[in-house]
Amino acid sequence: MIPLSLYVHFPWCVRKCPYCDFNSHEVRAGIPEDAYIDALLADLEAALPEIWGRVVQTLFIGGGTPSLLSVAGIDRLLAGVRSRLTLAPGAEITLEANPGAIEAGKFAGFRAAGVSRLSLGVQSFDDAKLKALGRIHSGDEARRAAELALRHFERVNLDLMYALPGQTLAEARRDMETATAFEPGHVSAYHLTIEPNTAFHRAPPSVPDDDLAADMQEMVEETLAARGYAHYETSAFARPGQRCRHNLNYWTFGDYLGIGAGAHSKISDHAGIRREARPRGPKDYLADPATRDWQAVASEELPGEFMMNALRLVEGFDPALFEERTRQALDTRAAALARAEADGLLVRAAERIAPTPHGQRFLNRLIGLFLAS
Repeated sequence: MIPLSLYVHFPWCVRKCPYCDFNSHEVRAGIPEDAYIDALLADLEAALPEIWGRVVQTLFIGGGTPSLLSVAGIDRLLAGVRSRLTLAPGAEITLEANPGAIEAGKFAGFRAAGVSRLSLGVQSFDDAKLKALGRIHSGDEARRAAELALRHFERVNLDLMYALPGQTLAEARRDMETATAFEPGHVSAYHLTIEPNTAFHRAPPSVPDDDLAADMQEMVEETLAARGYAHYETSAFARPGQRCRHNLNYWTFGDYLGIGAGAHSKISDHAGIRREARPRGPKDYLADPATRDWQAVASEELPGEFMMNALRLVEGFDPALFEERTRQALDTRAAALARAEADGLLVRAAERIAPTPHGQRFLNRLIGLFLAS
């Protein structure tokens, strides 16, 4: 049975960051918390026939800034989820949070409500860099939030970014050293990218050039490895037993049900694989949370989609997983595999197909071989 995860999207933030292309909206006149939770649970009920009898292995509440919800709201949401479907024993339940002082004070309540993993959007501990990113917290607030998170949660991820506007290699190193000094179990380190339909795309900041950004990436990998973090996915580093199980399900092409404004789903059944999308606008979603657009995924698209996810994993994947998740023989991609191997982007063995260090550096090129085949 293909594993199943549940993703819950919360679409509001205090302020939209200039680099963010997620489905998030600034809070203008308060958050309709009760109405939105009612809509989420109605959405879930409408989706139950699609996943009937299946056990949910992980639950991820993301956004936006879902930690803007009250502790009572998170408790009601999780109670409503548990009453409608089966969560696996010890299911990983992640909540994204920002380091603002108001939210940090809720951490104990979130843990008591059943959240087992906190993902903290630090981005940087440098006040000047946080200002350049449009973040509303300070470096001191980020440090305090990290301390509080680790006091209440055994599983904590710190989200960081590098190649920030005006950032030097020494400044990027200082962020990594500060983060690891707290000894979180997981660190996500992302290269800042300028995405379409963002404020940074309309007015691009001055960011490090490609050579400096590559030096920063090497520094990130070396710094985290020296402190006991295994690099297991393009931007993810974890200590033993701390890998994000929810994201691993995405990267191994598992199934997921997404509820909330703009949430997406991928569901497999005997007929094939289909994708669904909820309305993006919070008002549209609140008006009819059972509305969704869906389409079957064409069989010829599945190999490329699988590779786009699985080749992000540093250790790669078992060839048998490709056939299980795409319902196609791996031999159908023999030409692309041979080309990737010849170009030094990929290594093949009987039980493992994985990107080389060169393939990890040029991941888009590697994935492109499979998208084009």
